Amino acid sequence: MGQAGDASPRLREALGSADIVAAEDTRRTRALATALDVEITGRLLSYYDQVEAARTPGLVEAISGGATVLLVTDAGMPSVSDPGYRLVVACADADLPITCLPGPSAVTTALALSAMPSERFCFDGFAPRKRGARQDWLAELRTQPRTVVFFESPHRLAQTLADAAAVLGPDRRAAVCRELTKTYEEVRRGGLAELADWAAGGVKGEITVVVAGAAAIDENVGIDDVVERAQRLADDGMRLKDACAQAATGTPFSRRDVYQAVLAARHE
Repeated sequence: MGQAGDASPRLREALGSADIVAAEDTRRTRALATALDVEITGRLLSYYDQVEAARTPGLVEAISGGATVLLVTDAGMPSVSDPGYRLVVACADADLPITCLPGPSAVTTALALSAMPSERFCFDGFAPRKRGARQDWLAELRTQPRTVVFFESPHRLAQTLADAAAVLGPDRRAAVCRELTKTYEEVRRGGLAELADWAAGGVKGEITVVVAGAAAIDENVGIDDVVERAQRLADDGMRLKDACAQAATGTPFSRRDVYQAVLAARHE
């Protein structure tokens, strides 16, 4: 739940008139209704990740019978990294009417506040939890020209930003947006390494990260130049795989290409 003042008149009306209100957190939805001075007259039903699959058929049956079901999630748009996708698919498959009451979205709000190009962007949900999977995912973003938006938990943020700095480069521009559309909204902008250092001190709240797209690839750079740069970074103390990833940024070579070339050069 963001700031109650951002709630639209349509949402106020729906909260008070829906036959069923399916809420990710019933306590927060009651608090929202109170803040909006709205009485929920319909049935209030919990609808979170662990019960979403089990409760979707009953909601579809209720809608088929003529009931109006309002789906409400916490601090996010339903079905966008929040409960709701199963219900939307089930209703679409059953040819039942579906609509969305537009409201604040952390994804587009973060993009607007990031001060980065927004005409083309991609949203990647939550960053992978395990470090190996996260590094592989970041490697895929190395040559992604579009601005990238993703969510991260506060206790993993510092490590994710440090991994991003190693794979994408310490100076790659990014923005960390905290508690968007809420009372204590905060936005930090800077290079990935700088932001990783800041996050190491501890961060709380709902986190949305925006990372600038990759610079255009220089097709004229040779593998020998890239290998030399990777060697210098490694000599300065950077882990070899991270050095290869950073050296490969902005070149037509992958991290693996550079890594293999460095190993070959060392054995010559």
